[in-house]
Amino acid sequence: MEFARFRFPTQIRFGAGARQALRELTEAGSGSAVHRPLVVTDAGLTATDAYALMRATLDDVWPGAWRHFDGVHPNPRAEDADAAYRVYADAGCDAVIGLGGGSAIDGAKALVLRIAAPTVPLTEIDLATLPTHVVPLCAVPTTAGTGSEVGQSTVVTVAALGRKMVFGAPALLPTLAILDPELTVGLPPHLTAATGMDAMTHAIESYVCPVFHPMCDGIALEAVYRVQQFLPRAVANGRDLEARGEMLVAASMGAVAFQKDLGAAHSLAHPLSTEFGVHHGLANALVLPAVVRFNAATEPQLYARVASALGLPPSDAPGTAVADYLDAFTRTIGIGQRLRDVVPEAASLVDLANKAFEDECHRTNPRTCTQEDLLALYQEAW
Repeated sequence: MEFARFRFPTQIRFGAGARQALRELTEAGSGSAVHRPLVVTDAGLTATDAYALMRATLDDVWPGAWRHFDGVHPNPRAEDADAAYRVYADAGCDAVIGLGGGSAIDGAKALVLRIAAPTVPLTEIDLATLPTHVVPLCAVPTTAGTGSEVGQSTVVTVAALGRKMVFGAPALLPTLAILDPELTVGLPPHLTAATGMDAMTHAIESYVCPVFHPMCDGIALEAVYRVQQFLPRAVANGRDLEARGEMLVAASMGAVAFQKDLGAAHSLAHPLSTEFGVHHGLANALVLPAVVRFNAATEPQLYARVASALGLPPSDAPGTAVADYLDAFTRTIGIGQRLRDVVPEAASLVDLANKAFEDECHRTNPRTCTQEDLLALYQEAW
């Protein structure tokens, strides 16, 4: 007999200055006391105020001991984990801190996989045999979108396969997640908007995903409400700490919700990143309204509670109302592109649809998708 599984175990520290909670990792309660962590990030973050704030805290907690790897690509690659592991092993590190956006945190999780199986290609690691704890893992997001800090999966581009792969195991669930809005104030408006729409997409897709998880459904709807309320404020004023904090919370809530699984928008978005380098949140924003209309065509009331969370009045066609709202909402926060602005040749859509069909996310879409359906969705968004 198959049973539904409910789990919300992540330790979270939230609030301005929450980075001071790094000190908790020096205590045995983190699994083992940390003496020499490796901070995993990307090169772009190291010149930011957020990195300077974190560096000061790291120097205070582990003076002269912590180490640094900044080679994570915008869409993390399998070889990033190999490069990070060389630094980790050579320095004798004993913990991993993922600092940055979803890519950096996913890169940190991929490193944990590599630590667990140093000589096995990532694609050949038997995730079912991994211990539940490999090393202490702390996630410190500097964007509010992916929610990777509260999930037990990582998304990695595998060059040999030409696509992204999702790896999931309890060992990848961070020991500690730190949500410090002071670390997000420097995020530019366009990235604030794109990452925020990633959180919105997670929440909406997880809510309509046909997997039984009523706890996640409630969390998803609350995340939709918070993004609708606070993302425009965060885009308009990056130093609005309340809005920044609420968006960090919304992103984490969206990621908690999608333990249900996701849907067709993510299958469409993933190839846009691997093939054209489109930011994942922007990719989601470009395709989500089309997916909402597609799903609502067969289940008119599917999005009724999403519409309510967005503050829309009752309607006989809530899916259409939600899709129209999302089109207007993205323009309000500065996302005015169509898919043709990032995929200039319509002929590319056929290959993209082939890759989208290989992606697992659409298998939990509320409406079954054929390869032809995915192509039609790209064409609608284009």
